[in-house]
Amino acid sequence: MNKKPVVNIGVQRFDKLRKQGSFYVDKTDFIREWWETGSEVTLITRPRRFGKTLNMSMLECFFSRKYQNQADLFDGLSIFGNDSDKEKYRALQGRFPVIFLTFANIKADKYTEMKNKIVEVIASLYNENDYLLDGDCLNTNEKEYYKKIKIGMPGDIAVGAVHQMACFMQHYYKENVIIILDEYDTPMQEAWLSGYWNSAVRFFSSFFNATFKTNPYLERGMITGITRIAKESIFTGMNNLDVITTTSDEYATAFGFTEKEVFDALDDMELGSEKEDVKKWYDGFTFGRHTDIYNPWSISSFIRKNGKYENYWADTSSNGLVNSLMQTGVPGIKQTMEELLQGKSFEAELDEKIVFDQLDGSVSAVWSLLLATGYLKVLDLKYVGERKRKVYTLTLTNMEAESIFENMVKG
Repeated sequence: MNKKPVVNIGVQRFDKLRKQGSFYVDKTDFIREWWETGSEVTLITRPRRFGKTLNMSMLECFFSRKYQNQADLFDGLSIFGNDSDKEKYRALQGRFPVIFLTFANIKADKYTEMKNKIVEVIASLYNENDYLLDGDCLNTNEKEYYKKIKIGMPGDIAVGAVHQMACFMQHYYKENVIIILDEYDTPMQEAWLSGYWNSAVRFFSSFFNATFKTNPYLERGMITGITRIAKESIFTGMNNLDVITTTSDEYATAFGFTEKEVFDALDDMELGSEKEDVKKWYDGFTFGRHTDIYNPWSISSFIRKNGKYENYWADTSSNGLVNSLMQTGVPGIKQTMEELLQGKSFEAELDEKIVFDQLDGSVSAVWSLLLATGYLKVLDLKYVGERKRKVYTLTLTNMEAESIFENMVKG
């Protein structure tokens, strides 16, 4: 009898999971799907704990020159299992310089604190790649600039530092750079909640412009987050941005577990008898036209606890933005929330582009946010009138989301 793999909750490094032989659901088809689109910069939004960071780590391990001698991390996975393009993707593995940043921990009450934390992330990037200072790859002026990138540097230098790092890497490797930014919207949500939104917008507009728009050293860009912040806020003029939200069909099965993946995992872990109840508790997410998507955190936690039913998703982190909007929502929202808790659904038009400085008083924004964060799911979509307005039928996602939602409403 084969030994069951260990379920390591919270490990978000692809290479670590693979080297340990830990429980892992193969999502490497995402690499192929993304690469074949040819999109220069892609923004994907998904609820928290849906494997965004692990998938970004997977992209880094696949494409980065740091892993060019570790193709075995992908042995037995689907990216190398298709005979028609196996050699193509083996040639891509380990080919590019990759910059991988995360803003997941950029949470601050004041603008200066936020900026300092961003500076720390960028300074760490430069420290990790200080081999670029060796030899004559960089000229004297470039080396002087490199040494200025450190904790305490001014914000006007920080906004262009990732762009400049891509330049240095391109010179060194003779290949353009893949830039991955995980949880891009965490500092923006904190900025809105803490009252320094306008200052944050000015910083990030310059940062995203330099990093992803006016960057001739960029091969591809990948950005993830929970919400889709309107282009007019921080992505001004970025016509090269391909936006994928929870209502999009693209990458629908790349984040989260499909029902087949869940049921196969339950069988492998000798929990096959729990399928029906697991479906009641944790099924229900819909991405585009794909239904029966499960939260990976909940399923992994359930397996690790040997079949114990709990609200695992509720214990991961709070969502201050959702709570704020629910507490200050316009009249009528609370009535609809009561109906949702009674198992009912409702119809609404959505605007998935979150304009933070227009959130107060917007019913559409509340429902859009609850859909983006995973509390609501789409039951149906119809097109109304000559202009084909999209009207969604929405309801609570599952029993786990219902329990979380109920506690928030009570609060």
